[in-house]
Amino acid sequence: MEKRIIYKNADGGVSVVIPALAGGLTVNEIADKDVPTGLLYKIVDVSEIPTDRTDRELWTVDDVDLTDGVGT
Repeated sequence: MEKRIIYKNADGGVSVVIPALAGGLTVNEIADKDVPTGLLYKIVDVSEIPTDRTDRELWTVDDVDLTDGVGT
């Protein structure tokens, strides 16, 4: 899978969901299901996720960029 789901978590950091499509759900359906209720999310290409996880807790995302949906 070349897509990831990102959303701002309760600590203000960025959470990254790696969708598993084996269950027959689309990426959007997985995002709706797995992103916490009421939180905005964005589906991005894996290339947009930093590969260096050293300072992962410093990753940020603006709410205006989270345009693909809201967790249900």
